[in-house]
Parts: sequence; structure tokens; C-alpha cells
Amino acid sequence: MSIAENLHIIRKRIAEASMSSGRKPEDISLIAVTKTRTAAEADEAVHAGISGIGENRVQEAKQKFPLLSTSPARHMIGHLQSNKAKDAVKLFDIIQSVDSLRLLAEIDKEAKKNNKIMDVLAEVNIGGEASKSGMKPEELPGFMAGAGKYLNIRVRGLMTIAPFLASSEQVRPYFKKMKKLFDDAARFPAPNVKMEHLSMGMSGDFVTAIEEGATMVRIGSAIFGERK
Repeated sequence: MSIAENLHIIRKRIAEASMSSGRKPEDISLIAVTKTRTAAEADEAVHAGISGIGENRVQEAKQKFPLLSTSPARHMIGHLQSNKAKDAVKLFDIIQSVDSLRLLAEIDKEAKKNNKIMDVLAEVNIGGEASKSGMKPEELPGFMAGAGKYLNIRVRGLMTIAPFLASSEQVRPYFKKMKKLFDDAARFPAPNVKMEHLSMGMSGDFVTAIEEGATMVRIGSAIFGERK
């Protein structure tokens, strides 16, 4: 099927999941994950109605973004090293994968140089997996407390990559935990911290993520097909 046809099916599933959880379909942001995809494929998704694309690597984004004929919102969703913050601040509209105050400080420094307020999400390793980046859930309050002092940063929510398990039902408890963290973080008193986005759920589990409170899902293979 075409990218447009795949998106039609995905949007229908998003609508059903959002309404079953008492929300509107337009409350859910769909980010097309364009890792390893061509600029032409990314453009095709945007022409089919996608408003945001997600890239995992700074270097790939540097090569791909100049080739785009469209102007979607650009999300950094992969692990970001501090020495790549300079490029990331210039390339992206939002960095979803901030997992430490050290990285946040570097992003703030580069954002100030570029006269930019950088939107970020705090990445949480909700499954405690050694193979994944993200802070521990218990580190989140300290991160939020430290984030308040950065003038060129705006923390707009949380992000996670849930464990890859046999069924989406097995992942549900992790999404529930993330929603609890999100609700708790929303009470944090800082002018540059506002919990708007809970980014969780990918091609195999986005319906469950939405049912448990996701406001943003990141979908790649269900839109573009399996990676070659």
C-alpha cells in the first residue's frame, strides 16, 4: 500500500483509540519516523497530511533536511550526545531525547548562541533497560528542579521508548507508569516547564499508548513499510 493509504489506516486507529479513552483524535500528534527513509518519502508523508517528522541521528538529518521540499516540524527522537547539541539545536524544532541535566545545559548554551528557545522533552527509561537511553524515573524530579534555571529551554513533556515485548498488553503497565510520571511532573512549579506532550507508542503499540494517555506517537514502519 502507499504511504497515504497506510496513514489513512493509522489515523482511523488513532481516532478509535483516542475516543475510547475519552479524547478527540486531534488531541494526538502523529510523528512520522523517517530514519533511513529518503527525503522523497518524508515529503510524500507530509503531502499526505503529516505535520512532523522524527529523526534518530543528527548526521542523517544534516544530509536529509536540505533535500526536503516541505517544511514539517522536525523532531530529534534518537539518543543525543552532548557534542552533537550544537548541530541539533540548529536542525530541530524539538529535541525529545534529553536524558540528563548535563545535556540540557549544553542545549541551553547552544540555544542562547542561536537566539533560540529550544523545546525539549525529558526522556525516561521506563523499563530500566541497559540497552536504552533515558533517565531513571526516580531521577525525573531532580531533572525538573534543575531545568527551571535554563532561560533558553522549554520543557514541554516526557518521552519514552517502552520495552519491546510480545504483545502490546504486556507493555501497558509501562505506559501507565509514564502517565503517572507525566501527571506528577505537570504539578512542578517552573515557568519554563509545562507538561503538554507525552510522547510514547510506536508502530506496534501506539493504540495501547494512546489508551493510556499518550498525546504524541512516533510511527515509522506502519507508515513507510519495513526498513530494507
